[in-house]
Amino acid sequence: MLIRLTGGEVVDPVNGATAKRDVWIRDGLLVDAPKGATADETHDVSGCIVMAGAIDIHSHIGGGNVNTARLLLPEHHRSHLPRPANTPLSNAGWSTFQTGTLYAQMGFTTVVEPAMAPYTALHTHLELADIPIIDKATLAILGNDDFTLSLLRDSKSKAMLDDYVAWVIGSTRALGVKVINAGAAAAFKENVRSFSLDDTVPEYGVSSRKIVKSLQASVTRLDVPHPLHVHANNLGIAGSADTAAATIAATEGVPLHLAHLQFYGYGTEGKRKFSSEAARLAEAVNANPDVTIDIGQVMFGQTVTISSDVMRQFSAIGNASPKKTVILDGDGNGGGGIVPYRYKQDYYGSLQWAVGLELFLLITDPWRVYFTTDHPNGAPFTAYPELFELLMSSNARDAKSTELNATALGLTTLASVRREYTLEEIAIMTRAAPAKLLGLKDRGHLGAGGIADIAVYRKGRDIAKMFREAALVFKNGDLVVKNGKVTHYRWGKTLRLNPPPDKAMVKRMQAYHEERYGLSLDWFTFPDSAIQRPDPFAEVVS
Repeated sequence: MLIRLTGGEVVDPVNGATAKRDVWIRDGLLVDAPKGATADETHDVSGCIVMAGAIDIHSHIGGGNVNTARLLLPEHHRSHLPRPANTPLSNAGWSTFQTGTLYAQMGFTTVVEPAMAPYTALHTHLELADIPIIDKATLAILGNDDFTLSLLRDSKSKAMLDDYVAWVIGSTRALGVKVINAGAAAAFKENVRSFSLDDTVPEYGVSSRKIVKSLQASVTRLDVPHPLHVHANNLGIAGSADTAAATIAATEGVPLHLAHLQFYGYGTEGKRKFSSEAARLAEAVNANPDVTIDIGQVMFGQTVTISSDVMRQFSAIGNASPKKTVILDGDGNGGGGIVPYRYKQDYYGSLQWAVGLELFLLITDPWRVYFTTDHPNGAPFTAYPELFELLMSSNARDAKSTELNATALGLTTLASVRREYTLEEIAIMTRAAPAKLLGLKDRGHLGAGGIADIAVYRKGRDIAKMFREAALVFKNGDLVVKNGKVTHYRWGKTLRLNPPPDKAMVKRMQAYHEERYGLSLDWFTFPDSAIQRPDPFAEVVS
């Protein structure tokens, strides 16, 4: 089928300046305008913005910890009952199926679950397979498991580490690798309660820095497109900016991605010893071309924090709202914690909100800063439309600032920053740059040969409304959203790497699992058929 979108203002930085032009789709792919052909279906999108489908590189949408959050809060997941206002997940307590619907309505077509413990990979993929419309990908967690730490402790070869990392990526169907507070979960088992970049893991004698640098180099040697995705030490505490700055400085010419930088943007100034260091971190990022970052923006209201950083989550128990938590001290990379939390418009919440916006606005290259709230940790992803407005309108930021704690905002540079994101910068940050970072050449743009993932937004003064209710959304050429509502369901696919496993490493892993767990490796691996989905939905939903 040949489909034509005509009359729209196409914002596609990869393929030239913003301009009015037609976009053509044939059999799910973008094509050049065919000479003399007549479209089978034409959509008049005059008065609209046309972009590629958006990509979210860091959103916790499936897997063990996400499901544990649902178990912790069953009162907010009973079917057919409204959830009480101002309670955990009252605005984020939807099902996996609804996750795809809500993302698609905003024009997002690809989402990455950034924290998959290798031993829960099957659970994660089964849950992600229940999310319709959008394509999904995962990052496998390494850096706290006994096998990685033993390789580093015993000074095994780089080739052996590479073989192990490749085996994990392949066997878990991941798109890349993430390290979470490297070594801290292992140290936590020895009653260590704080852990910094140059601290060493008891019994293994390797530092957090050594773990990060080793995995960073291995991912690079393996030609994994996405650099090592780093959740650094000391998240969320006063003075965490020192850790982030040290981690940025440690790249040493090798690519590295630093996750949810907002949670590391804190200094120790002021009476409360909690201040903004966003300007300092933005300067460090601007000066280091090897670093990319996502923000993890805080927005106000109730949410729940979900993290495999078991040390950090354990220390946050006292801040739980309501007062119930789950802490999991699992094997290696499998631990974590679930802590409900409410971001208030008080001193601390105001400062966190401002720090994220400072980073967005002070980091100058939109190709190296990515649009996230670390869903649901900083805010549910459904807060994205309001965040777009804050980035594109200094007046909107000023208006919101009047509601917040003046003392906290006085310790930031936000009021003096008048930058406003353009549509082209939004398209880079949420489309072109994520596709490049993840190595996904078939999306993030509207050029011929790309998949027909397209979002059409009706232009208007209300920026949040524009991005909340896409006028049209196409997924692989199928029209799935019209006027902000899903009209057709289909299944997306899993995006993954498939490095060939080293036979010697497979034998080594078989012996390791039998010795350590008394179980065959077959208990921890699974065939592709276990997570395959049937053909796309056939029915149209009105």
